Amino acid sequence: MSTSSTQTETATPLSAILLVFGAGMLFSCLDASAKYLVLSGMSAPFVSWVRFTVHVVLALVLFRCWRNPAMFRVRSLPLQVLRGVFLFGSTFFNFKALETLQLAQTTSIFFFAPMVITALAGPLLGEWAGWRRWLAILVGFVGVIVITRPGVGSFQIGHIHALTAMVSYSLYVLMTRHMGAKETPESLIFYSALAPVVMMLPVVPYTASMPSDAFHLAILLMLGFFGGFGHWLLIQAYRQATATALAPYPYLQMVWMVGLGYMIFDQFPDAWTMVGAGIIVASGLYIVHREHRLRLASRSVPSAEDGDLAKRL
Repeated sequence: MSTSSTQTETATPLSAILLVFGAGMLFSCLDASAKYLVLSGMSAPFVSWVRFTVHVVLALVLFRCWRNPAMFRVRSLPLQVLRGVFLFGSTFFNFKALETLQLAQTTSIFFFAPMVITALAGPLLGEWAGWRRWLAILVGFVGVIVITRPGVGSFQIGHIHALTAMVSYSLYVLMTRHMGAKETPESLIFYSALAPVVMMLPVVPYTASMPSDAFHLAILLMLGFFGGFGHWLLIQAYRQATATALAPYPYLQMVWMVGLGYMIFDQFPDAWTMVGAGIIVASGLYIVHREHRLRLASRSVPSAEDGDLAKRL
């Protein structure tokens, strides 16, 4: 999973940033809806499976599969399946985390994903980070420690679920960036949902918990729309800009998550969560600053190797 380390950096397109913002809004609705369902007694595995099943149906209909055979063609089926596994892991463990954690807590931990993406983008994608950005990653990790506070009684299984979801999501994003130029957006959306639907079929009968009324059923079915359309926006964004360039912009999602948590669940994040989230956001914004410096330097010194330049930034 590598690309040329000499890939030229360009300014991040505004359209790509807006696509990430739109995806974040849909993902906020997805998390709030999932939390509502699991707190009402529905099992997280079944909610996750329905979310991806609706995702598959929507993809087949909206992309007119009967007239668009390209959505079934793939360059690498194993990579498509692996990417689907990472996406399902992110969704399932996030839903499990929402059983015990607030929306703001899970989102704050998820905010560390840009730092993980930046750290892994070098060896996996050839988009190397310099020592200053590595320092920002370490500071961001301090923010995660502040939120979870292991060893002081506040750390719980929900934090482990949220951390697992965050790592799985980071790997999913990196694979999206790696495969985006080789696979069609339609196939990326379709197979990322089909893989978990098929793999989860054997356990569905043992985890199924049907909604209690039409209102809960409607929310359950909307999960597929929120997730499917959100990931379509994300795929379009990563086709326009690098993983590291776009990684910090989902921070606006924190505002939406805090608002939804307060309006729907009457929950507001405590001081530790806000402080930890602030540290993580500050670290991410510093990475944005270094990425901007890298792009400016790349344009002013066109003969420099991007990899060597990045190590100095």
